[in-house]
Amino acid sequence: MIIGDRVRIRAMEEDDLPRYVIWFNDSEVIQGLNQFLPMSLKEEQKWFEDMQLRDPIERAFAIDIKPNDEWMHIGGCGFFGFDHQARRAEFGLVIGEKIYWGQGFGTEATSLMLDFGFNTLNLQRIALRVFADNERARNVYQKLGFVEEGRLRRDRFFDGGYYDTIMMGILREEWE
Repeated sequence: MIIGDRVRIRAMEEDDLPRYVIWFNDSEVIQGLNQFLPMSLKEEQKWFEDMQLRDPIERAFAIDIKPNDEWMHIGGCGFFGFDHQARRAEFGLVIGEKIYWGQGFGTEATSLMLDFGFNTLNLQRIALRVFADNERARNVYQKLGFVEEGRLRRDRFFDGGYYDTIMMGILREEWE
């Protein structure tokens, strides 16, 4: 487990899947994701089974917080698209429990994962994609040192409109 001040990042469990199905069927949550079709529990279970066959470093993590005396699952994150020769990967994150948006949990989870990526996985570069209209996420990533590296114009179609995707990255020395 990766433990921060208010966040813990742990392995995703099968018991977490019903929450993901709720989140990934919420139009506000998926607005920041590359998800647009309704999702069933069976589909999420199949994804989870397939994920268990991947290299352990490519498996998704759950994000928990402790608002009271017990941990509560509020989202997920992980690295994917590893290039082991170049020591790089892409990062993704979702806070599915909307009542916890804007309270710094995504920032702390991202910071913990950057530390894990650079200092445990020995990555040299971590990249991500964020939709141009997702200002909250862009601000978090910029605050943590990610730099805008490019823009894919009209790369995404969502809710009747086209949106740009912004490519961002951070290098190990920029993190340190």
